[in-house]
Amino acid sequence: MNTKALVFDAYGTLFDVNSAAKRCKDKIGKDWENFANFWRTTQLEYTWLRTLMKKHRDFWKITEDSLDKSMKVFNIDKSMKNELLNLYKVLSPYPEVKKVLESLKNQKFKLAILSNGTPALLDELVSSNNLNNLFDDLFSVEEVKVFKPDSRVYEIPIKKYNIKAEQITFLSANTWDVSGGGNFGYNSVWVNRNKAKFDILDYQPKNEVNNLTQLLDIL
Repeated sequence: MNTKALVFDAYGTLFDVNSAAKRCKDKIGKDWENFANFWRTTQLEYTWLRTLMKKHRDFWKITEDSLDKSMKVFNIDKSMKNELLNLYKVLSPYPEVKKVLESLKNQKFKLAILSNGTPALLDELVSSNNLNNLFDDLFSVEEVKVFKPDSRVYEIPIKKYNIKAEQITFLSANTWDVSGGGNFGYNSVWVNRNKAKFDILDYQPKNEVNNLTQLLDIL
């Protein structure tokens, strides 16, 4: 692959979006995982709907709004809201993430995150997990005020690095994001951690990995 930059999605790809609810599973109860999945699904739906309606709110506001709905659906006490939101700011990375990023950094690849998250969220996320020295850039959709998979988001690294789309290897655990980046021109790699089926969205990635360690073999 003619890769000049490796660009990673953050939520669900580098960081476990369910880890906030998991840390509170004793308080939430046996449905904690269903709650976490519902929160995440609602969060994504709100990003797409707000983009379509041209009613942008930043990712932190959307995260809060989707949590409010999820807590109502699962009858979770309102007193847990701040705890869950604070934990969302410091989501846990997947076990292999730091080691793989260090290896890629040593190979002199340019490393970046391209995320729906706000700059402040991304800064706290990487710094709280001691990853801030591994990335050249943390790109946020707030630069263009629309969410993925709008093509304007995928243009952000292209403009910064002054390279062609096909010179970016883009990694995401979200099939719609893989398709968004792939249709834009990225060499998209699907991080399929849960043995899922790929969506039918006019793009099929050439490479699929179960975790980021396998990326080292591809490169």
